[in-house]
Amino acid sequence: MGSFSIWHWLIVLVIVVLVFGTKKLRNIGQDLGGAVKGFKDGMKESEKSDDLQQKIGGETIDAQAREKSDKLHS
Repeated sequence: MGSFSIWHWLIVLVIVVLVFGTKKLRNIGQDLGGAVKGFKDGMKESEKSDDLQQKIGGETIDAQAREKSDKLHS
């Protein structure tokens, strides 16, 4: 049970192509590439917001908005 040779991997590749077909494999590759690109873009946006927060002062203010009640002012 040693490591697989190049011939083993070629046989596996041929079987995968026969089972799934090249079109479906291409679509899976494109979907995976799009997901990775979206993840990288999200990480860049996160880094930009962290940099902006540090420039502002580094503090996050947590607040809750409330509606004014007429009963309180009557």
